[in-house]
Amino acid sequence: MTVCLLLLSVVAVSAAVPAPRALTRAVWPEREPVVGLWAWQCLVATVLLCCLAALVLGAAAVFHTVRDHVFAPAPSAVTAAYDLSAAPVWAVALTLSLACGAAWTTAMLARELAEARRRRGQARAHLRERAPDLPAGLPPARGPLLVLEDEYPDAWWMPGHPPQLVVTTGALHRLTGHQLDAVLTHERGHARAHHDWLLHLSTALASGFPHVPLFAHFCDQTHRLVELAADDTASRQCGHLTTALALIELNNHRGVLSCASSHRLLGERVDRLLDPRPRLGRRRRALTTTVAALVPLLPLLIVFAPGLLTTLS
Repeated sequence: MTVCLLLLSVVAVSAAVPAPRALTRAVWPEREPVVGLWAWQCLVATVLLCCLAALVLGAAAVFHTVRDHVFAPAPSAVTAAYDLSAAPVWAVALTLSLACGAAWTTAMLARELAEARRRRGQARAHLRERAPDLPAGLPPARGPLLVLEDEYPDAWWMPGHPPQLVVTTGALHRLTGHQLDAVLTHERGHARAHHDWLLHLSTALASGFPHVPLFAHFCDQTHRLVELAADDTASRQCGHLTTALALIELNNHRGVLSCASSHRLLGERVDRLLDPRPRLGRRRRALTTTVAALVPLLPLLIVFAPGLLTTLS
C-alpha cells in the first residue's frame, strides 16, 4: 500500500506540474486544437484518478469498514498483497487531505453549475424582454435561431433546453451571407462539441485550486482551444478567409484587434485563419490521441498491480 501511494503521488505531481508547462509550450495543439483538448482532459483525468485511487487505498487502510466494502469480493491473498494492516501516520494525513480535496472539488463543481444555471436563466429572461412571445393566435417565434433588433453586431450560442443561436440585426447588416454562415457554423461547432461543459469543468477546477499549475493552465488553454476548434469547424465549411473576415467584421468596432488591446486571442485567431498552418499527419494525430488516452491508465495500473500479480502468481 505504501509503494502504491508513493507511486500515485509521483504520477500526480508529474502530471500536475511539469507536464502542463510542457504542453503549454508545445506548438502542435494550435494546429490540432481538438487533439490538444483531448490531451488536456487526459492529463486532468490522470491527476483526478491518482487522487481518487490514493483516497480509496488510504481510506481502506485507515477505516476497517471501507476495507471490508472495497475488498469484499477479493480473495484473502489479494487483500494481503496491499498490506493494509498498519497505515503510517503520513498515509492517514494524506487520506484526510484527499478527502477534504474531494469534498472541495465537488463543492466547486456544484457552485459552478449553479452559477452557470443562474447566468443562463438571467440571459434567457433578458432575451424574453428584448424578444417577447407573440400574442396568442400567432405562430410562435421561438426556434433554434433568434434574431434580435440591435445595431450592435453580435452572435452567440445560448445553451440550455432548448438551445438557441442568437444573432443581432447589426450582425446581419454587417456580414455577408457567407460570413454569416461562418459565424453560425462556428457557434454550432461549440454546441455540437459541448464546449460549455468543458469550460464549466476547467473554471471550477481553476477556481477551487488556483495554485495548482495544471488546473490554471487547463482553464486558460480550454478557453483558447475551444475557440480554435470552432474556428476550424467554420473554416473547413466556409473557408479560412471568409471566417477571418467574419471575425473582423464582428469585433473590429470593439477595438479588440488593435495593438493596444488586451484581447490577444482574437488577433491570434485572425492571424491563424489568414495564414493557416498544415494539420498534423493522420498517423501523428492517431499516435498523440492514443498516448494521451493511455496516460490515465497509469494510476489504474498502479492500483491493480499488486492484486493482479498475486492472482497471476
